This record gives sequence, structure tokens and C-alpha cells, in this order.
Amino acid sequence: MTSPLTYSAEAHNGRTKIILAGRVFVPPKLAEEFLDEIQATYPIAEANPGNLLIAFSLEDPEIGSLTAIEQWESQEALDEHLATPEVSKLYAKWLPLMRNEVRQFGIVDESPMTYTTGR
Repeated sequence: MTSPLTYSAEAHNGRTKIILAGRVFVPPKLAEEFLDEIQATYPIAEANPGNLLIAFSLEDPEIGSLTAIEQWESQEALDEHLATPEVSKLYAKWLPLMRNEVRQFGIVDESPMTYTTGR
């Protein structure tokens, strides 16, 4: 399975990182089940050397909203993850039940966040 949104790493010498961030909505009574199943895929993501971060959390159980954040070294690493049998099966089960508001961002340049006191 390939991601519905792609960003061309070739245009940036292959240095583009992929960030996925947003919300997923499932029927409220199924939110905990969805979270358990998605978290069960963490070891698969973490075994992929291109995975830098994956985290889902239950935001509002009353409306079935979850927050998602993922970071990948490349589009290829993300596509490899999505193509695993476990992740493919998970999405086949849940896509008809979810409203997916997760967005994909291509990051060409990054730097640490700095804090200032404003003084």
C-alpha cells in the first residue's frame, strides 16, 4: 500500500523526512479497541530502520478521536511499513469505520527548537 500523499525526496537530494500528524475518528465505543490494535503495530514500525517516531493517543473517548504523530526517514520507509501484512490488515479493517484527518508533510530542513525568555 502506498501513502495517498507523497513528497518527492529526489528533489531534495533524498534528505526529506516525512511527518504524519493529525486526528483519526472512530466510533466512540470502538476507540479503545482501535488504539490497542494500532499500538500493537508499534514493534513493526520500530523494526523499520526508517521509523523515527510513531505515537497514537486517545484524545477524546466521547467522540472517538485519537491523535497521531509519526516521523519517517523517507517515503520509501513509510511505504514499506504500510505494506506489511499486519498494517495492511489493520487498515483494511478500520478504514471503513474511520474518518482520517491525518496529514502528511515533507520536511526538507529541520533544526532544534530554541527557547528564549524574551528578555
